Amino acid sequence: MPGHLSLAETARQLEKAAEQLARYCTALSNEAFFYQPAGKWSAAQQVKHLVMATKTAQLAFLLPKFIVRLAGGKSNRPSRTFDELAARYQLKLARGGKASRRYVPKPVAAGYGKERLIREFRAAMHRLISALQERWQEHQADAYIVPHPLLGKITLRELCYFTIFHTHHHLHSITALTNPYPSSAAV
Repeated sequence: MPGHLSLAETARQLEKAAEQLARYCTALSNEAFFYQPAGKWSAAQQVKHLVMATKTAQLAFLLPKFIVRLAGGKSNRPSRTFDELAARYQLKLARGGKASRRYVPKPVAAGYGKERLIREFRAAMHRLISALQERWQEHQADAYIVPHPLLGKITLRELCYFTIFHTHHHLHSITALTNPYPSSAAV
C-alpha cells in the first residue's frame, strides 16, 4: 500500500483483513482450527493472540485523548507509511522478535468453540474500527503516539497499519499451518 491511507481507507482495510481471517477460519474444520504442532501456535491460539492484541490497540482509540498523550506522548515525526511500518515489523521478527509473554495465548481447547473465538475477534476489530471512526480525526492519528512492545513508540495511524499487517501475517501463518487439512465446507 503506497503512501498514507486516510482514516476511512484504514478502517476499510481493517474490516477487510478481519473478514478475510474470519472467513478463512470459519471454513476450517474443528480439527484443523485446534490442531497444534509441537512448538507452534494452533490457528485457535493465533486468533486468540489477535483478540488480545486488538483489545490492547482498542484502548488507544477508546481512552480519553489526554490519557493517550500521558501514556505515549506527542509525535515528533511523521507517521511511517504502511509499507515502511510492515518492513520495520518484519525486520524485528527476523531479528528474533516475538510476542511478549502478555500476548502469548495459552492452548485453546476445542470446547471453547471455534465460532465463539471468531466472534470475539470480529467484535474486537469492530470496536477498534468504530472507535477510530467516531473519536479520531486525520491529524490526530499522526499527532499521538503509543508504546508498542516490539516497535517502540508508534503513532496511532501506525498502530492501525500494524493491526492490518499483523492480521494478514497471522492469516498467512494459519493458512500455512492448516493447508494439509480440508475445510469444513468440504466435509
